[in-house]
Amino acid sequence: MTYVDGFVIAVPNANKETFINHAEMIDRIFLDLGAARIVECWGDDVPDGKITDFRRAVRAKDDEAIVFSWVEWPDKTTRDAAMAKMHEMMTADPRMDPEKNPVPFDGKRMIFGGFRPVVTLGK
Repeated sequence: MTYVDGFVIAVPNANKETFINHAEMIDRIFLDLGAARIVECWGDDVPDGKITDFRRAVRAKDDEAIVFSWVEWPDKTTRDAAMAKMHEMMTADPRMDPEKNPVPFDGKRMIFGGFRPVVTLGK
């Protein structure tokens, strides 16, 4: 059964192109490790809420955009194996070296999680 990892991050507006390039590189790795589909979305209509919202969830600053992303996996087993491999690659693969290829956002403010779909509709 499909498994989905979801992410919400705040990215400085000035880093949009850098983020896109970084995401394309990392997303290729996810695809190589078995991901079925990856979607990276730059915030376009992200309203402030009265109690909570995406901006507050990641402590976004005025000069930051919200990015909402997800990775679809064929199943949780494939996802878990890919994540283990990604951790191994952190020290062995230069694409994953934060000094050579820094993440263009504050990863400490990222929210993420793994989800099992309960309703899927489409055409």
